[in-house]
Amino acid sequence: MFENNQAGQIYLLALNPTDSVTEGFLPAARRLGLTVTVLTDQPEAHRDRSPDVEVLECDIRDFHAVITRISTHRTPNAVFSNSDHLQTQTALAAEYFGLPAKSWRAALRTKDKAEMRRHLAAGGADTVRSVELAAGQDPATLSCLDVPFPCVVKPREGVASEDVIRVDDAATLEQRCKEIQSRRPGAALVVEEFLGGELHTLETLGDGRRLHVLGGFHTELSPPPYFIEERLTFVPEHPGPVVAQVLAQLDALGVGFGACHTEFVVEAGRARIIEVNYRAIGDQCDLLLAELLGVPLFEHILRTHLGQPLPADLEARTDVAARLDYPCADREGTLTAAPAAVDLTVGDVRLTYRPVRAIGERQPLHHTNRDFLGIVRAIGTDQESVDRAVADFLAGQCWEITP
Repeated sequence: MFENNQAGQIYLLALNPTDSVTEGFLPAARRLGLTVTVLTDQPEAHRDRSPDVEVLECDIRDFHAVITRISTHRTPNAVFSNSDHLQTQTALAAEYFGLPAKSWRAALRTKDKAEMRRHLAAGGADTVRSVELAAGQDPATLSCLDVPFPCVVKPREGVASEDVIRVDDAATLEQRCKEIQSRRPGAALVVEEFLGGELHTLETLGDGRRLHVLGGFHTELSPPPYFIEERLTFVPEHPGPVVAQVLAQLDALGVGFGACHTEFVVEAGRARIIEVNYRAIGDQCDLLLAELLGVPLFEHILRTHLGQPLPADLEARTDVAARLDYPCADREGTLTAAPAAVDLTVGDVRLTYRPVRAIGERQPLHHTNRDFLGIVRAIGTDQESVDRAVADFLAGQCWEITP
């Protein structure tokens, strides 16, 4: 229950409904005895997914509109969001009401990939060669700038590897930038040097005074030029020097409150941040993390936003192995056959499959996680058993896409 045994009011800002919200944070808020109000620009979608939750329409990308909506409703005890797009607005609104919150400056630095690079470089934490292409700016101007090759072009404030592409020469770079601009006419782009090495994540949880490292994942990606996450394997503990380097860069950015999901590569012992998502990891990794660690992860995250300190020891399990796989569409078309949701026990492995796309749904090929057909997550006591259970399950399934 809420610490003072009185019902607390939490405002949760969201765009589209996500598993993190509907299966993670909303049930956790109920267990904490909180009254929840969802503020969103997609109210009907949230009412369909969570009919027992109060949902109010709001222009949530505008922090002034958020403040007005809250101040004309019930007095808040917490303002929270797990959306990449809404961390700055949420932090500003919470600060306005005098509530515990992330630094809005840190939220902006982590969301704006160009500003993140500038800030890390200015503080001497890390320097990645990069240039920024303003919204509407002619990509031909990049030929006059010091663009390294190979490089990666991506939206300055994008998410989920959408329109993130590796490029190896100037002509292709100009072409790719024009393609992204046609899809996102109002978006600024970042072009930065390609950082080699294996991709990993670090998951952290802090209350502003104490920071817990929850482990991370090793991420396997699709072949270039795209960066689709196809498999994540849980890593209970990254090497100490690597963790120290990543935490130093997060500290330079001002990150340390609530949940944070950081992607980084390691090359010759040097940890280089790819991006910082100042919220809990998504795509059901957070659901898996809570289950495998055996801790009330979503409750802990909400408690930090209520001003409650985290325990010195989360008492998280370390004797576990886990993996997530994301079967992906390889062409555009209509999904005409696919497995249904299932929960299985294979030896000591607990395996869960959830479809992402419905049979009969037609979609183009996005080259992002929007191509996911389903999500397989598995937890066990040793990696070999987990890997075998997932491989056997996938081998027995069929997804059919009709052009």
